Amino acid sequence: MLSEFRQLDGHPFFLRRWGDAGLPVLLMLHGFPEYGGAWSDLAPLLSHRFHCIAPDQRGYGQSWAPEGVENYAISALVGDMAALIGQVGAPVTVLGHDWGAAVAYGLAMFRPDLVSRLIVANGVHPVPFQRALAAGGAQSEASQYILTLRRDGSETRLAANDFEKLLALFSAKMDLSWLTPDRLAEYKAEWARGGRLKTMIHWYRASPLRVAAPGAALADLPSMPLDRLRVHCPHLLIWGENDTALLPEATEGLETFASDLTRVTIPDTDHWLIHQDPQTVAKAILDWSG
Repeated sequence: MLSEFRQLDGHPFFLRRWGDAGLPVLLMLHGFPEYGGAWSDLAPLLSHRFHCIAPDQRGYGQSWAPEGVENYAISALVGDMAALIGQVGAPVTVLGHDWGAAVAYGLAMFRPDLVSRLIVANGVHPVPFQRALAAGGAQSEASQYILTLRRDGSETRLAANDFEKLLALFSAKMDLSWLTPDRLAEYKAEWARGGRLKTMIHWYRASPLRVAAPGAALADLPSMPLDRLRVHCPHLLIWGENDTALLPEATEGLETFASDLTRVTIPDTDHWLIHQDPQTVAKAILDWSG
């Protein structure tokens, strides 16, 4: 693994890289509350086929972390990665997990010239997800933590007692046996960087997604430009079947927005499948990518 800083639109971003630079690029986008090092289980299994590039995204790790919620609109986050792809050579395959999937979908939908293939691991397209969040059902109930994160000062509460509540949120009803003491120390070091936990949570605060109270469906959602929210490139969705944060209903109707969609379900894994069974995730990617 090699690492470096790159200037993206005049701001420093930290990257980790695996594999020969002459191979096709696989851009790997982490979610919350991780960072580019989250791909260290999976990337080595793909580096014979891809030049794997894993940035710390805006507000995370060693990358640029501006103050202010307004700096974390999805358009800005997509713009960062579009600038990176412009430097490494487009088009590329993009892989996103959790919040990284939101950026990956944004690139595929709004910058299709930059994305040849889209891979998502337990992440969601904005339309099916918003519909599930608004329905007042199981996904609405599972996503009440979003409202907790958006509250003022949530970063202080989550960081207290050596990140006790953040770890509880991270592991709620899911298997964290992969988070060894050494790896946990690495995560805590990233969370403890000055102001980082606040800017990580700003991704939630900046999101326009609305979350219904359980049993109280929202009926006044704004209209979305559905024709602009389509994925035209081949799309692979890899799903850990035991995820309790993102439920299968959050992907219902995805075929409407991704006509060339392949679904792969990995048993005995949950939201953290890229850590729990990286070999099976890698095989799914390699088999699909040919």
